[in-house]
Amino acid sequence: MRRRAPGSPISPVFALTLAVCASGTLLAGQDERKDVKKASLSLKASPTIVFSPARVVVTAELKGGADDSEELYCPSLEWDWGDGTRSESNVDCEPFDAGKSTVQRRFTTSHTYEMSGSYRVQLRLKRGSKTLLGGHVSLQVKPGLRDPGENYVPQ
Repeated sequence: MRRRAPGSPISPVFALTLAVCASGTLLAGQDERKDVKKASLSLKASPTIVFSPARVVVTAELKGGADDSEELYCPSLEWDWGDGTRSESNVDCEPFDAGKSTVQRRFTTSHTYEMSGSYRVQLRLKRGSKTLLGGHVSLQVKPGLRDPGENYVPQ
């Protein structure tokens, strides 16, 4: 391994890759992690405008990257619902087997919002404590019958 002289530029081959997409962000990887560098995560909420209390279904789709990528195989999921709550899921997967194991491309879950507001739902695909990919979607919850809203003054 050759050492880089102080002050010389870093080779692009070893530079940290940070790619920002409209719907997802690639947060981890060096160029040598070719399986992850072209992947992105897009999220969709249904419905995006709703009255409280509201159950919203969020679907994330993993695009790009190899179908048999060890790095993207069986990540843990960390959901940040934008209302002060988070949830995490870890699937008990079989050990990775090159050529046989396949990457899951779709993740769906739901969350109930009790109060009105604008929320930004975020999903992070993680391996241990390292975030591999992240994405977000925004939604609007309008005051419903049980949510008096900001201007409510109790009697």
